[in-house]
Amino acid sequence: MRVNFTVNGRSEAVDDVWEGESLLYVLRERVGLPGSKNACEQGECGSCTVYLDGTPVCSCLVAAGQVEGREVRTVEGLADGERLDPVQEAFVETGAVQCGFCTPGLIVQAHDLIQRNEHPSDVEIREALAGNLCRCTGYEKILDAVRLAATRKAALK
Repeated sequence: MRVNFTVNGRSEAVDDVWEGESLLYVLRERVGLPGSKNACEQGECGSCTVYLDGTPVCSCLVAAGQVEGREVRTVEGLADGERLDPVQEAFVETGAVQCGFCTPGLIVQAHDLIQRNEHPSDVEIREALAGNLCRCTGYEKILDAVRLAATRKAALK
């Protein structure tokens, strides 16, 4: 089957999609957007989180056919050309990027949190990121990154 959808503002038509193919596979292998990571394939780790019609989802759990006519935004789509989103910048600056496997999903989730709540508390940050597993950072640098990004985004308004 053919799946037509928008990804990061660009129309895509992907042919020969099979029934069990995930959105994650389509994004990485067919569209050439490797940002979302394939870690658990069970929706447990959050590494594959993308926006689907403005809502964060685990792309490993979304059948590719479900995105027909819909809009997907990946971690790559948060940047404005070569200019990184403040959340992406903050992750780099604070050292929240270690092995990088969890980073794309964490960035998308943090981006969503800050869009909804300009001044999240530590409890709110932890709750928002609870579905994302990191094995390298111990989470403190991730919390630092989200705090920094929230502060910078608030200052831009």
